[in-house]
Amino acid sequence: MSVIRPATANDVPAILQMIHDLAIYEKEPDAVRNTPEMLSEVLFGGNPRVFAAMAENEAGEVRGFALWFLNYSTWEGVHGIYLEDLYVRPEARGEGHGKALLQHLAATAVDRGYARVEWSVLDWNEPSINFYKKLGAAPMEEWSTFRLTGEALEAFGAARTAQARG
Repeated sequence: MSVIRPATANDVPAILQMIHDLAIYEKEPDAVRNTPEMLSEVLFGGNPRVFAAMAENEAGEVRGFALWFLNYSTWEGVHGIYLEDLYVRPEARGEGHGKALLQHLAATAVDRGYARVEWSVLDWNEPSINFYKKLGAAPMEEWSTFRLTGEALEAFGAARTAQARG
């Protein structure tokens, strides 16, 4: 049995540890730059725009988390939920925590009149892909994710700043 509850400030260390564990699983062990202070600010600062739900077992032990934020569909005219991270500790997989977290997000979307819950999954992550398909989720055919980051982001943004000054 999985108990889902909103994250609290006391969960920040556990969430950050699971973010690191997820990065290792996704073969990017050195990619996490997040800190407890940064995570606390976005989740619990003056104007939080990122949200987290915790999955616990009946003994109250944290077994996983979901971290999400709102997106917006111009076609639907309403918000949706973008699931940034869904993670269940390896020893707790198969106990229903991932499903319970996704059901919690789906119920939140329905209750608030949001159009969808969406997320990305690595192409090689067959266990997760199969899990999502069993729940009724479908991949977005003909869509690719693009990202502007690092030096390319800085150079592109700097070009706009230079134009504005110029």
